[in-house]
Amino acid sequence: MNGALVILERRGAAWNRMSWEALAAGRELAERAEQPLWCAVAGNADGLLAGPATRAYALQHELLERYTPDAYTIAFEQLVRQVDPAYVVFPHTYQVRDFAPRLAARFGETLIADVVGFGPGVFVRQLFQGKLNADYRHTGQGPCFVSVQSGAFRSEGLAPGSPEVTVFTPRLEASEIRSLPGEPFRMSAQTVDLASAPVIVSVGRGIKGQDNIPIVEELARALGAELAASRPICDNGWLPMDRQVGSSGQTVSPKLYVAVGISGAIQHLVGMKGSKSVIAINKDRDAPIFEVADYGVVGDLFEVVPALTAAVKKAKSA
Repeated sequence: MNGALVILERRGAAWNRMSWEALAAGRELAERAEQPLWCAVAGNADGLLAGPATRAYALQHELLERYTPDAYTIAFEQLVRQVDPAYVVFPHTYQVRDFAPRLAARFGETLIADVVGFGPGVFVRQLFQGKLNADYRHTGQGPCFVSVQSGAFRSEGLAPGSPEVTVFTPRLEASEIRSLPGEPFRMSAQTVDLASAPVIVSVGRGIKGQDNIPIVEELARALGAELAASRPICDNGWLPMDRQVGSSGQTVSPKLYVAVGISGAIQHLVGMKGSKSVIAINKDRDAPIFEVADYGVVGDLFEVVPALTAAVKKAKSA
């Protein structure tokens, strides 16, 4: 066995953005082991962002046109047995959670799910809402099956490539499919998809009251950012629940995350740890948020935020 095979996900013409994060993770695994990188998708490979991959497999069969766990398990099992990779990497999506564990079981292996990082010979997972990190080692004789957490691996370095695309036609029979295709899983309707926002301004309990939210909203508008919040703000009804970032809200990975009046509870950090740059504004110099911030401002947000907003507006008008 050698190489890393990344299983990508798409629905129709739309690629799941987490596919690129899984590809970035697969590239890291392959480079560490000095092995080749491949990728695969059920359907066609049009628009594949697979610069680092040397080969792409497009699994095509009429029984794969709509997702069923049986068809995906059988089809990808055949591909994995043919390619014989050392690692099989997935994005940790709802669909992957449905079929990947049974795919791993067919090889006598266990899926190491929701991985946030790699160490020498270990895969890192978080426990108790991110309060603990646990190291897992693959000790089986078959491929190592891994899914990666949203935002844990950054995909900015990936670029459109031209890997050799191989059409793989699995052997599938309708009698093997024990469930009927249903409507794809959809999360509850959201006003905003924070996961795709490049810039986020997030507000915490330091704002003191709902009447003060406009101070932060103005900064968000000046930066062209989406407005988000920690759990207490949404629990109080000061902002809608779909604006919440954290273990019980959305997981985000923007280029810039501005945390205003957020102390940095572990439940919140779990949701924004994939941010490329973090600016924290808090009057408590010992607030945990400063431990993960790239830039920190110790001061009263009611003085700092208006001054920052004015400076941004001046810079944009210059």
